Amino acid sequence: MDEKDRKIISILQKSGKATLSEIAEEIGMSAMGVKKRIDKLEKENLIKSSVSLNVEKLEILTAILVMEVESAEALNNILEKFKDCPRIIKFFVTTGGYNLFALIWAEDLHSLESVTLEKCSLRAQPGIRRYEVFPIQEIFYEPYIEIKVSADKVNIAPCGVDCRSCSRYKAEKCLGCPATEFYRGKL
Repeated sequence: MDEKDRKIISILQKSGKATLSEIAEEIGMSAMGVKKRIDKLEKENLIKSSVSLNVEKLEILTAILVMEVESAEALNNILEKFKDCPRIIKFFVTTGGYNLFALIWAEDLHSLESVTLEKCSLRAQPGIRRYEVFPIQEIFYEPYIEIKVSADKVNIAPCGVDCRSCSRYKAEKCLGCPATEFYRGKL
């Protein structure tokens, strides 16, 4: 990656809608040259085009979950089970007392409670020794976060749970999994 690549990335981070011509003009290249560089950066998996949502405008809650997982096997099982969970924005494997962090989202406090308490929660997984939830009160600089939006709804959540069997879902204290046809939220 050279200086021109860094400039292209910087421009795209400021405005993902910047056209090839606008980027080319700003850094002194042809539009085709910029396109080739972007294609190369994507091919090498150095950048990825994505859409981020404004969580403040959508009034979406975010939280950080910290967990102590007892073994590498348990950690890998959790990562595999929840890889397609639309409520998990990112997982982070760390060192120290807590070795797995998750950035999650929910539409309201009831749904956040469900995501952290029910059988679809990370807390309920085998191998979790300790678990803490830190709701995020304020996001600084930019309120945009990559949240998975499921257009094609399924019957059973990606983690294998059926929302219809959940007492909190039945009591309307959870909006359900956003990947299922039973989801009652705005996304």
